[in-house]
Amino acid sequence: MIIELHLLQSFPASNLNRDDLGQPKSVTFGGVPRGRISSQCLKRSARQLFTSYGLDDENVGTRTKRLVTAASELLVERGRDSETAQEIVAAGLHSLGFGVERNRLTQYLLFVGRDAVTLLTDFCDDNWDALAAGIEEAKKKEKKTDDAATKISKVKPEKETAAEAQRIFDASRAADIALFGRMIADNTDFNVDAASQVAHAISTHAVATEFDYYTAVDDLKRDDEQGADMIGTIDFNAACYYRYANVDLSQLANNLKGDDELVAQAAGAWLSAFVHATPSGKQTTTAARTMPETLLGTVRERGAWNLANAFLRPVTGSDIMRTSTTNLMSHFQKLREFYGTDELREVVGASISADTAPLSDSETALTLDDFRHRLLTSALS
Repeated sequence: MIIELHLLQSFPASNLNRDDLGQPKSVTFGGVPRGRISSQCLKRSARQLFTSYGLDDENVGTRTKRLVTAASELLVERGRDSETAQEIVAAGLHSLGFGVERNRLTQYLLFVGRDAVTLLTDFCDDNWDALAAGIEEAKKKEKKTDDAATKISKVKPEKETAAEAQRIFDASRAADIALFGRMIADNTDFNVDAASQVAHAISTHAVATEFDYYTAVDDLKRDDEQGADMIGTIDFNAACYYRYANVDLSQLANNLKGDDELVAQAAGAWLSAFVHATPSGKQTTTAARTMPETLLGTVRERGAWNLANAFLRPVTGSDIMRTSTTNLMSHFQKLREFYGTDELREVVGASISADTAPLSDSETALTLDDFRHRLLTSALS
């Protein structure tokens, strides 16, 4: 089963997800510039809420390049020498097939299970002498070369060590890795196919980036001193965004090794988190803490319908949310009239400020709890 989630969410003046110039991200769609929030931003915002909506800490992963530091600190707590602990962990990761830079960061931002640091520490502790011997041998070889490498290159581990690496970096209990996947270019054996697809959110209407010119005054300035002590600008926009995401429960179950209870918890956390997730960019200066006003969810046996083309012609007028809702529901209705409804098991819509027609009364939820319950019950039954 596949759960799809379509949201319309309007934000006032904000800069939720900025580009390299500090401006709100944008995209041209339907011939006009639109506001955009990247899928990476939305996924991170949702992932940070998973433990608030049903997942235990042990069932979410960690994204990091600092495994060497984390594991070496545990080794020191166990009584190992602090000066060599980092070298030992770096050598341990090297033997497991992961490259480590000279600055003790892994080559990639790794997405690992919550127990990976402890398991890596155990491996290094148990193999301390062998790893130390390998370090000394590597140093002897390095002295014989004029051009020292800038990083420790990756090696292919032995069969027994490869099995240990699979145990340490196993992700079958990490629901967020199961949902969003893991890709390690040089270690494809550790890749996980994502169960969830997330689209970049785009505004339903044309958007122009504006800027706020601000000044600040030194509180200790004398009354006879003129002028501002700080001057600058902050870019922002205001937009109603269409957000779309889906999750394939079959792929999720495969990634979580068929643990039905964890699949149900992960699906529930995914649904609630995506409804409540708000990007954190510039929130201190804008407080753009709004909630989605229109929701449309489906449960289908196969396929997926991103409804962004409902806004290929940009929405105009002063009542953007109401018109966007009408366009969304109308476009969905036309698609199911043309392509049929054989694959659709459940359709549920809700809106705080607009009519959900042409959805029927039986397809309309009055509360978020009802919306969530109907989708999950249908998908998991």
